[in-house]
Amino acid sequence: QVQLVESGGGLVQPGGSLRLSCAHSKFTRDDYAIGWFRQAPGKERERVSCVSSSVGSPYYAYSVKGRFTISRDIGKNAVYLQMNSLQFEDTAVYYCVGTEYPDCITTMDARYEWEYWGQGTQVTVSS
Repeated sequence: QVQLVESGGGLVQPGGSLRLSCAHSKFTRDDYAIGWFRQAPGKERERVSCVSSSVGSPYYAYSVKGRFTISRDIGKNAVYLQMNSLQFEDTAVYYCVGTEYPDCITTMDARYEWEYWGQGTQVTVSS
């Protein structure tokens, strides 16, 4: 069972920045993917971003492309989501997710079910 722990959420003004961190335990395989989902009150869960340990480029939802950047620190078993130019619409609980399948094109499809989930961290964009 892979453990995922998010941190870094908080309150920020519109136009501000936050960096979310996800510390994860070791995956069963060397190839895996880690992503970020978010869910705002009354809205459906949204796939935000994904990074693979071995395959392809990072994935970003259209709503965050150009503002958010996902990155990995292999030595620390960590993934980060740098969020810039935050907007009211970015307010949500952000979840770090993991899967043993490394292809983000497949795993970010709406039909794909991720195996591992963190507990979530709240991001609130408010003036």
